[in-house]
Amino acid sequence: MAGDRLPSPPRERKPALAALAALLVLAGALGAAMLVLRAGDRVEAIQLTERVPAGQPIPEDAMRTVMVAEEPGVDYVLWSQRDIMERQGLVASTDLVEGTVLVGPMLSEDDGLGQDQVIVGLALQPGQYPPGLQAGDTVDAYWVGNASSGDAPEGSTPEELIADNARVAEINGEADGTSALSLRLRVDADDAVALARPASDGEVAVVIVPASD
Repeated sequence: MAGDRLPSPPRERKPALAALAALLVLAGALGAAMLVLRAGDRVEAIQLTERVPAGQPIPEDAMRTVMVAEEPGVDYVLWSQRDIMERQGLVASTDLVEGTVLVGPMLSEDDGLGQDQVIVGLALQPGQYPPGLQAGDTVDAYWVGNASSGDAPEGSTPEELIADNARVAEINGEADGTSALSLRLRVDADDAVALARPASDGEVAVVIVPASD
């Protein structure tokens, strides 16, 4: 009979578990809120659509806008600053590849050619340059022709230094050590004549050296 049933014991409450569950719910809500806030902290930066050699200005058609998360200590170049880059004459301070998102240290002021500097073009074969050579590197150039050919720079002997502390202004080709490579060197005007003749015969080799003051 219903009247003969014993009363059910009261359900035991576990306040510690309830408090833990409440804390977990609160932590999840805070985490979701932080994700939403971080998603809102985004800036419109500049991304390159093509390679830009060191020392070259960045053309506007090589730039596109990209949204990136704002990070403390990361000095992104903003899309709104692209006109400032041109007005200040900023150029790539190192060789920049396609897909690079620009940050401040990647740019520097173009010091141009000094009054005593010229640009000389070189065509190099494997073995005449170190693998990994990049625009912006400082190199010494050596004559590596045949002394009996009569094409040696005046007063030079085979494997003699003919231009030192030259800066690689531009590279065309893959500097992998197995491919032909062409590059433009910024050199002192006094070295230009000694370098140009063997360069036209493909008798120049370059080595990377520390940049001088």
